[in-house]
Amino acid sequence: MSLFARGLAIENYRSVRRLRLPVERLSVFLGANGVGKTNLYRALQLLQGAAAGTLGADLAGEGGLGSAFWAGPTRRTEDRRIRLEVDLGPLPADAPGPSAYSYAVEVGYPQKGTAAAFRQEPQIKEETAVFRHGRREIKLLERRGPQLVARDEAGRRVDVDADLMASETALGRLADPSRFPDLQLIRQTLLDWRFYHDLRTDAGSPLRQPALAVASPTLASDGANLAAVFATLAHIREDTAALDDAIAHAFPGARLVTPEPERAATFGMTFPDFPQRVFEASELSDGTLRFLGLAGALLAYRLPAFVALNEPEASLHPDLLAPLGRLIAQAAERTQVWVVTHSEPLAAAIEAHGAVRPRTVRKEAGATTIAGLKFGAFEEEED
Repeated sequence: MSLFARGLAIENYRSVRRLRLPVERLSVFLGANGVGKTNLYRALQLLQGAAAGTLGADLAGEGGLGSAFWAGPTRRTEDRRIRLEVDLGPLPADAPGPSAYSYAVEVGYPQKGTAAAFRQEPQIKEETAVFRHGRREIKLLERRGPQLVARDEAGRRVDVDADLMASETALGRLADPSRFPDLQLIRQTLLDWRFYHDLRTDAGSPLRQPALAVASPTLASDGANLAAVFATLAHIREDTAALDDAIAHAFPGARLVTPEPERAATFGMTFPDFPQRVFEASELSDGTLRFLGLAGALLAYRLPAFVALNEPEASLHPDLLAPLGRLIAQAAERTQVWVVTHSEPLAAAIEAHGAVRPRTVRKEAGATTIAGLKFGAFEEEED
């Protein structure tokens, strides 16, 4: 069963006071620097961290809860917590109706005297996982502090002694597909998400290095296996038509060269001015290399369940934005794609090819908002 992200809710995380929004097959968020676009993207990464069991460490790595909490005004009696929730299921276009699953996690400071937690350590306060069928709701996971109840493979609610640390998520801990199959489905769905925001193009970039000669159906988040991804398409799938087409639109007359790997996989390019000269990855310009990295992410042999791109236009020449928009729209025919950008030309290109309306992200009274979002839906959808 393939699960798609159908909705996202964020509370008290950085510039986001409270947002609930639908997630489409192709979601594009456009806004100026500093309005909080990346905080939407980062919230998705934190949900994956909950599935991986690294949520506490991920928040600590952001500077701790003091940095991650909503910095605006709050009620004096309010219990300060970051809350993240994702709805998973068939996309509305495929199967209208409520989401099949939802997972939510709340994080806050430890209470005084809490065992197995440092004083400023992010602590998991609550976790819930729910399956919905029509109006029927079945709780798969309930966790409040150290108390944990889950529904097993026979549908029974059982108390689980998982010996959880305060910063550990139950979703990350209960990795037992035979005993908790529904939780495993949620967990594996989130773990299959892939985030591409750090495709470096400097001289030491992983994109410029040879890759191990191992069949690679999906691009790694840092792009370190890009050469192997290209080689997999060329020499295992034996189909580079989509890749060649993307390169032709981006670099007219250029050609990707992918030798059959021996101990390592490599690639290079030829250009119209020097058709006999193969320029190796280490020689390519930053913009050319970044476009190739994005092509590897979006045209790989097998795409992840969810692909998220944060400002993919970085380092790209303006002439490459239209080919990139076309490439992103094509990828959304195979998987779910989420794009955060401050480039209006890129958003327009995606809209032209993907027939999707970019959502404008802005700030109001210091809080991140999205134009047209009202009561968890976009206005034109309600109309």
